[in-house]
Amino acid sequence: MGLKVIVTGATGMVGKGVLLECLDHAEVREVLSIGRRPLGIQHPKLKELIHKDFSEFDSVAGQLEGYDACYACMGVSSVGMKEEEYTQKTYRYTIALATTLHRLNPQMTFTYVSGQGTDSTEKGRQTWARVKGKTENDLLKLGFRQAFMYRPGFIVPKRGVEPSSKFYRFMIKNLGWLLRLIQKMNPGSVVSTEQIGQSMIRVSLNGYNKKIINPADIHKLTAAG
Repeated sequence: MGLKVIVTGATGMVGKGVLLECLDHAEVREVLSIGRRPLGIQHPKLKELIHKDFSEFDSVAGQLEGYDACYACMGVSSVGMKEEEYTQKTYRYTIALATTLHRLNPQMTFTYVSGQGTDSTEKGRQTWARVKGKTENDLLKLGFRQAFMYRPGFIVPKRGVEPSSKFYRFMIKNLGWLLRLIQKMNPGSVVSTEQIGQSMIRVSLNGYNKKIINPADIHKLTAAG
């Protein structure tokens, strides 16, 4: 019958890329986007839930029932942000969603977009790495049937997806030579939004032998089919 999936962060680069892959994939029959504002996209598979308070999801639990997977792609930059605010928007928002979803369906697959350099010890000097590490660790402890922590490196947006960051947009537009150099020096370190989305669908359907998904794993998963 196909997967019913939830996507968060679909107004951002990774989330939108994942959303587009889900809408096009034959094995996905329904996509629910949770966000604070409408996407401006029309598609027969797409449903939207406008939810203003990401610190809790129990109030909309009735609309989250019956889904097979969640692709949590929401995220913010830590630049210029105090640790408490970054923790709220990165850790607490994600755990609030995951806790509600686990109560509704512990058999679902939960994937979380983290990042290269995430600190699993939660003790490092970099705020973002510690907070992401705690988020990963606590998601893995919740008890989902499957949970995967995505740590992509350099991400290339595809299918007209625009990076949210001005700096990242500048990099993509003007520094193609740097991207080619990175790919040459470290093959497999660069992934696309298409590959992230396709690999998330694949791990939901078939599982994977690792909980932490690095760029090499993303390449492996997408090359498999």
